[in-house]
Amino acid sequence: MAKKKEISVEDKLRALYNLQLIDSRIDEIRNVRGELPLEVEDLEDEVAGLSLRVDNFNNDIESLNTQIKAKLNAIEESKVLMKKYTKQQENVRNNREYSSLAKETEFQELEIELAEKHIKEFKAQIAHKTEVIEKAQERLADKQAHLGHKKEALNEIVSETEKEEEALLEKSAKYEKQIEERLMIAYNRIRTNVKNGLAIVAIERGAAGGSYFTIPPQVQVEIAGRKKIITDEHSGRILVDAELAAEQKLKMEKMFAKL
Repeated sequence: MAKKKEISVEDKLRALYNLQLIDSRIDEIRNVRGELPLEVEDLEDEVAGLSLRVDNFNNDIESLNTQIKAKLNAIEESKVLMKKYTKQQENVRNNREYSSLAKETEFQELEIELAEKHIKEFKAQIAHKTEVIEKAQERLADKQAHLGHKKEALNEIVSETEKEEEALLEKSAKYEKQIEERLMIAYNRIRTNVKNGLAIVAIERGAAGGSYFTIPPQVQVEIAGRKKIITDEHSGRILVDAELAAEQKLKMEKMFAKL
């Protein structure tokens, strides 16, 4: 089996710097979207929560109306029984029977009073829940309108950048395959630990890009020699010489223009 061709340190640095330029471009695209995806997600959760709340209150009102109907039916049944007992009292044979029927009538009257009390309580609950629903629906309508605007803005940004981002992600994956696993682990670790996501920077005016710490001349010579991977002792970022950086930037800018 033929041995895999060993690429030079310079080629590794170029591949790494190309990857950095591509990933930085992807970062820029995603930064344009800003917090919009999270805002949309939060609004969707809020709309779903409000919708569920409205549904729950409507279910409660439906249940209360069912209970009111049951109480009204019970009242009608009590009234029928009261008429029945009153008529039976006309034909009683003794005071004992009369008194028993009177107690049954009185019990039905109490049942009616209790049912009417419950109906009054249920109607009060319905009125309160209806008021809450109206306020929740107003808020829901506002949130849905806000969500619509946010989605429209996000979709507009995504439609403008989606094709470019997908192409860049493919290029990023391509360059990752050219870089050995050890360097990719270091690259990803550094990108995660720095705010601007720059794991590889060029020497600018004797210092690492974005840094004020001067790099010793001998180290600068070694970096320009492109014979080994050198990192900045202050930030841990991988360093490349300005000439290599300029060459790769020009190459990548031409590539970006075609996307």
